Amino acid sequence: MFGLLVRWTVSLHSYSGAGNPPKFGDYEAQRHWMEITVNLPAQDWKLLMRFTVLSSDLLIFFPSVLYFIHAYYDVHSRGRKADVAWHILLILINPCLVLIDHGHFQYNCISLGLALAAVAAILSQRDLLACVLFCLSLNHKQMSTYFAPAFFSHLLGKCLRRKHPLLEISKLGLVVLGTFAMVWWPYLHSRDAALQVLSRLAPFERGIYEDYVANFWCTSSVLIKWKRLFPTQSLRLFSMVATILACLPSMIQQILAPSSKGFLYGLLNSSLSFYLFSFQVHEKSILLPLLPATLLAMEWPRPFKLLTHYALFSMFPLVCRDNLILPYIALYALCIFLYHPPGGRWDDSKRQGSTPLSLVSVLLTLAYLGSLVLHIVYLTVRPPERYPFLFEALIMLLSFSHFVLFAFHTNTKQWMLSGHLIGSDKGKKQH
Repeated sequence: MFGLLVRWTVSLHSYSGAGNPPKFGDYEAQRHWMEITVNLPAQDWKLLMRFTVLSSDLLIFFPSVLYFIHAYYDVHSRGRKADVAWHILLILINPCLVLIDHGHFQYNCISLGLALAAVAAILSQRDLLACVLFCLSLNHKQMSTYFAPAFFSHLLGKCLRRKHPLLEISKLGLVVLGTFAMVWWPYLHSRDAALQVLSRLAPFERGIYEDYVANFWCTSSVLIKWKRLFPTQSLRLFSMVATILACLPSMIQQILAPSSKGFLYGLLNSSLSFYLFSFQVHEKSILLPLLPATLLAMEWPRPFKLLTHYALFSMFPLVCRDNLILPYIALYALCIFLYHPPGGRWDDSKRQGSTPLSLVSVLLTLAYLGSLVLHIVYLTVRPPERYPFLFEALIMLLSFSHFVLFAFHTNTKQWMLSGHLIGSDKGKKQH
């Protein structure tokens, strides 16, 4: 109920493109695509549109969260009831997801909910069901491709460890092909219809990035003018190679030593690699790495808080354009409470044995202060005429630097699991 209340409160505020004709934004795009303006004026549909997102959360995302929690704590031993409840709350009150779906206006809860259900199915050892659910997520929103390397490598690693690996791989392949065939059946009657859908799924003509997004291509464009120096075809190749190279360490680890926890880290590393290096990334794409981060939140609080902070921060210019500053501040304040609950459940210094004034703590504090100053400057100071997007570039640079450090940290954490798993396997063999 609390998760619903937070979402409904945010939905009472502005949305993408509000009062900005003829450009408008995602809300108007969704409304026109659904063709619901035939019989009633546009203003009469805002409440219904908001309810469609809320109902999508209720029907898909919320049940997927409960399914994941059940599967996760079944695999990782039963946790305290208070910890389980807090974990559910952390996943449901994802500030970026709430702002984008219920403020800016999108339906990310559907694709993310289906992907989350697929994760839960894998943790429950229901791999065929996981394939169906992930294919549905992928077909609802192609950005679920960010998770594809993790699913592929984990399932391949599991199949290779079984008695009949080729048979297991064939079963998974047939399920994937069957699911895609069912979803695409209405468009397979003609080649042109299928190609039209594909062209809309991959709008390469828009360029390697749009607006100011905290990934490699946009950040480095301050020094290297990628769009001027290289044609789109070359940039597509560069981004594909960079993304594959960034994903490879995580994929190799899961092929060699598949595990439930390694799979969750693989999802995080795969989606973060896509966010940092793939073609046509939006500010909202940070929602994909945030999903597996929330799934791992109870195991590593400090990195999770850091990622959430800079994910929110990286979307701040978009939030300002949509006139959603008030819900942004309110959700940020709510997160501070959630991440520092009564009883000190998330006291990092106690859990990790670190001193309160360690070098890492000092650097993190300075980084937080820097982002706070940029928030204030962005709202109150006019940028120089020569550099009208100076503050956006600074926000992008600060966020990107933390995302890169975070990616190194999580890849290291995932590979550390391999040593633990190999050691435990040796112990089992000795017995």
